[in-house]
Amino acid sequence: MIRVSSLSMRLASGGRVVNILTDVSLEVPAGQFLAIAGPSGSGKSTLLGLIAGLDQPTAGRIEVAGVEITALDEDALARFRLDHVGYVFQSYHLIPTLTAEENVAVPLELADVPDAAPRARTLLAEVGLAERGHHYPVQLSGGEQQRVAVARALARRPPLLLADEPTGNLDSATGKQIIELLVGANRRLGTTLVLVTHDAALAAHADRVVTLRDGRIVSDE
Repeated sequence: MIRVSSLSMRLASGGRVVNILTDVSLEVPAGQFLAIAGPSGSGKSTLLGLIAGLDQPTAGRIEVAGVEITALDEDALARFRLDHVGYVFQSYHLIPTLTAEENVAVPLELADVPDAAPRARTLLAEVGLAERGHHYPVQLSGGEQQRVAVARALARRPPLLLADEPTGNLDSATGKQIIELLVGANRRLGTTLVLVTHDAALAAHADRVVTLRDGRIVSDE
């Protein structure tokens, strides 16, 4: 499903070059639940964003579902993400002026799915928010907002689900609910799940844990 080859990411900061990722290579088979772990600043979120096609690496290549996404232009990349990738952010990234239902419907409408609204209602019901669809993000708790974000990420039933510290802003009980939703998608739908976390207990749920330190893979088990 994912093949990362000799990936490097360097950024200019304060007049010097900072190495965020250095020569990272990684393969993730379809259907696997992979946790990317490591301390803050180790490059975890940068790696996830590159796999999602949200940024371009300094060097190296990334293939997702047989497509070299590092060779795509912006339009092709946007279309690829819409069709193949669901992304869950730590800070939810819901559109504040849209209701929960409308937020979930966005990727469906972008893909011209004819029954976007009823499909969004079904997805909200699947994450336990059947009665909250008419509420705006500001009217929802953090856990409810993240459940909306999970429903939105799963709206197109993408083969790849990426989650960046999805429980980082939540209490432990609510975080457990979010993890159950993500793992449920992995197990029930066969979705490949790649989750970034600094929480060892959370990483323990995964089939495999890759640990980064200073932009390099230091363990893969």
